[in-house]
Amino acid sequence: MKVLVAVKRVIDPSVRPRVKRDGTGMDLEGVKMSMNPFDAIAVEEAVRLKEQGIADEVVAVSIGGQKSQEILRTALAMGADRATLIATDVEVEPLAVAKLLKSVVDEETPALVLLGKQAIDDDSNQTGQMLAALCGRPQGTFASKLEFEDGSVRVTREIDGGLETLCLALPAIVTVDLRLNEPRNISLPNIMKAKSKPLAQKQATELGVDIAPRLTTLSVAEPAKRQAGIKVGDVDELIVRLKAMGALS
Repeated sequence: MKVLVAVKRVIDPSVRPRVKRDGTGMDLEGVKMSMNPFDAIAVEEAVRLKEQGIADEVVAVSIGGQKSQEILRTALAMGADRATLIATDVEVEPLAVAKLLKSVVDEETPALVLLGKQAIDDDSNQTGQMLAALCGRPQGTFASKLEFEDGSVRVTREIDGGLETLCLALPAIVTVDLRLNEPRNISLPNIMKAKSKPLAQKQATELGVDIAPRLTTLSVAEPAKRQAGIKVGDVDELIVRLKAMGALS
């Protein structure tokens, strides 16, 4: 079984994002970048499937500029067998990403496609669902557990009321959630091995997909600063203040 994993280069989650002075977007100059955390979970799950003998090949794919090769090398160091970069300097929206990934799916014909449930930069949570619709494949989103049977995968997914279990016929599309696994630490020998693993590159313009933006960002602003709290002397004072705020009638 071949597993295809989509990964994205985003601002490192440990870094506090900065808004550009003109409010047109996020300031990425000199900012530490890394693999989207949810995508790292997807890569980890794919590698574990290979280690268990369920998968026989793991292919990582990313869409973006040349610097996206960094996260593909990370995926290779985690255990992916090979990688493909769909190169473009255009900021692609979820629908364009899904269309580009479909072209890769059509070429690679994987039995399973794994994606993070969302990217932490735009929080769209759309690409996996759009890809499943374009490919005509069953989908399981927010997966916290995967179990494989003959020709199918049982997906335990997190919903508002608890857990829901779906049985999907392969080939399928699955987006993963935080509780699926904990990505491994990458050893130095594996980092060195990743340098010799194949990393192919294609231009997005070669795939016949219209990736022109359809959305316009009007402005980006930081959230308003929270006001400091106050201490009250006793319950009576608390009730008085809550009534003054309209929290109690």
